[in-house]
Amino acid sequence: MDTQKLSVEAIKNGTVIDHIPAGLGLAILRQFKLLQYGSAVTVGFHLPSKRGKRKDIIKIDGVHLDDDAANRLAVFAPNATVNDIDNFAVVNKRTLRLPESISEVFRCPNSNCASHSEPVKSFFSLRSIGEQTKFKCRYCEKTFGRDAVIEA
Repeated sequence: MDTQKLSVEAIKNGTVIDHIPAGLGLAILRQFKLLQYGSAVTVGFHLPSKRGKRKDIIKIDGVHLDDDAANRLAVFAPNATVNDIDNFAVVNKRTLRLPESISEVFRCPNSNCASHSEPVKSFFSLRSIGEQTKFKCRYCEKTFGRDAVIEA
C-alpha cells in the first residue's frame, strides 16, 4: 500500500507555485491578484518541505503564467519554483529571476511621492543586494527595502 499522501490536491492542467516561504502564500495571492482568473485555486500553508523548512504552495487550475508573471513572484519568494502542469505531470519547472522592474503591484511608501496624488501607475526598479531586494521608485527616486514596500 502506498503511504504517500498529498497535502494539497493535484491539478490536471495549470500552474503550481511551490517552495513559497511559509506564511507568504496569502500575500502572494493578494498582491499578484491570482484569484482574478476565476479558476479553482488551492493553497497549502506551512506544509513540510523536502528542503527541511516549512513552505506554502499555490495551485491554479487551468492557468499558465508566462515568464514575466512568474519572475515577479521572486520579489516575495526568490527560491520558489513555478511548475507548468499538463495532464497531472510537470512539463516545465522554472526557477525565478528577480525582474529589473515591477509596476502596478505595490504603492510607494513615501507619502509625498507623486504616485499618491497623480494619476500614474506605480513603478519600481529592482535590484538585489545579497539576500535583500531594493526598490527604487521612478517618481520620487527614493530606495526602499522589500518590507517597507510590501507594507505600504
